[in-house]
Amino acid sequence: MAFRQGGYFKGEEILDCERAGVTTLVPKPLTSNSKAEGRFDKRDFVYIEESDEYRCPAGQRAIWRFTTIERGMTLHKYWPSACPACPIKARCTTGEYRRIARWEHEQVLDAMQERLDRTPEASRLRRQTVEHPFATLKAWMGSTHFLTKRLPRVSTEMSLHVLAYNLKRVMQIVGIVPLMQAIRA
Repeated sequence: MAFRQGGYFKGEEILDCERAGVTTLVPKPLTSNSKAEGRFDKRDFVYIEESDEYRCPAGQRAIWRFTTIERGMTLHKYWPSACPACPIKARCTTGEYRRIARWEHEQVLDAMQERLDRTPEASRLRRQTVEHPFATLKAWMGSTHFLTKRLPRVSTEMSLHVLAYNLKRVMQIVGIVPLMQAIRA
């Protein structure tokens, strides 16, 4: 399996891009600590679209149990009935059952991850072009935390950092005199 670095995105935004015909290449985030703790994570469970169920690492069927809405997203919940007697349960979950959540539009995220897996050079290119500004901004901030608290203020602070970065880049690329002429025009 290829190395995957976790990405940051909102599923709804990826869905909007898909609907608008925009091809996205952002790795799916790895939000579980299960792998680090020596247990299986969601990638070890295979989704079977035809029967709307997962196959667990022990080969058991994790069937749909119910649907819920969390943070505005419709999620389907699955788990196998065989968990309590499973011989590899300790490698899977600390709870009574291993539950798997699937967003109603998860196939869009799966397709995006498949595209990324087929083009590993895209991640390298992304790191070279996109990650550099973030490293620069972090250095400007002194590798510290934000000075403000609460999301709207932190968002404003970050926006100001990005604006300053972009202005400096334009000044380096175009020059100060052409930039000032463009601003006045």
